[in-house]
Amino acid sequence: MDRLVNTVRPYAWGSTTAIPELLGTAPTGEPQAELWMGAHPGAPSRTDRGPLNELIAADPVRELGERAVTTFGPRLPFLLKVLAAGAPLSLQVHPDLAQARAGFAAEEAAGIPIDAPQRTYKDANHKPELICALTPFEGLCGFRVPAESADLIAALDVDSLKPYVDLLHAHPEEAALREVLTALLTADPTEMAHTVAEAAAAADRLGGAHAPFASLAHHYPSDPGVIAAMLLNHVVLQPGEALYLGAGVPHAYLDGMGVEIMANSDNVLRCGLTPKHVDVPELLRVVRFEPNDAGVLRPEASPSGEEVYDTPIDEFRLSRFVRAEGAAPTDVTTPAPQILLAVAGRPKAGEITLAPGESVFVPAGESTELSGAGTVFRATVVT
Repeated sequence: MDRLVNTVRPYAWGSTTAIPELLGTAPTGEPQAELWMGAHPGAPSRTDRGPLNELIAADPVRELGERAVTTFGPRLPFLLKVLAAGAPLSLQVHPDLAQARAGFAAEEAAGIPIDAPQRTYKDANHKPELICALTPFEGLCGFRVPAESADLIAALDVDSLKPYVDLLHAHPEEAALREVLTALLTADPTEMAHTVAEAAAAADRLGGAHAPFASLAHHYPSDPGVIAAMLLNHVVLQPGEALYLGAGVPHAYLDGMGVEIMANSDNVLRCGLTPKHVDVPELLRVVRFEPNDAGVLRPEASPSGEEVYDTPIDEFRLSRFVRAEGAAPTDVTTPAPQILLAVAGRPKAGEITLAPGESVFVPAGESTELSGAGTVFRATVVT
């Protein structure tokens, strides 16, 4: 087993205090958005044996296990993070596997540089993800029933938004959502800036259910994503609750800290709340215009004390152990690779004591026990 030394990514939306508080370090004054754990080439975890991605590349079967290599290839198929949002992230969706493969191949054939601002597909993989709250965590996830969005927007009493209200009352609902999102993203930017300003002022006066959108407008004062966000379910997770974001589901994280796990991909199509490129035609092809509730997940406990967050994909499996003082050790040996992350207490993974925010990589099949008091998240794969 390898103790991991992990990189903090300083994205502008990151909290300046949440990750330092978890790690017990002094804030730098700069945003600290994501603590990455895994073998992603952008910021691979480091070990005493070398960078984790290089260890896996040198002997994938030893590190990942034969079944994982056969199923997912010779790389760690997930990336684990601690995410700390101090400001809203972009409104976005992720492609499914077929869309990612086709989109990546098309952009490669077109010769678009991988780091070009207009590049949409950075790799040929999909990016399902799960976020589990460590603090109260605010986000947007999936489309509301269009009539509910219509009522929310109508209450603003902004003349330029009334055509959208009428569209949202149309049927079928999927077509109504598609038409409204298309209209918002293709509207004249100057006119939309005025609309957003009026809507923000009204939302600020109304408060209540409108307050989150007034806050979004404060961060993105002329962005059509402020109005598009009103099409989505607003949710506040309590610690231990989670959201699963599958392909085509629009979402945004607004505030709070959580443990996030995802398939090992960088593919993001943005819908708004961002100064970055928005590929409207491709976005509209990928988005699933299906109204649903946010689908808050709560873990399912097993006899061993492992609490599992059930998701419909195989690239990752996230669970946690909440261990009391004096509890018997728990065997967590598995034929798959795993990362163990402590978020509270000082539990031990084997002989390694983990302070909050510390983690270890456990190669496939290595005998491992958890002991001591604390909370440990376990990231592995389904094989």
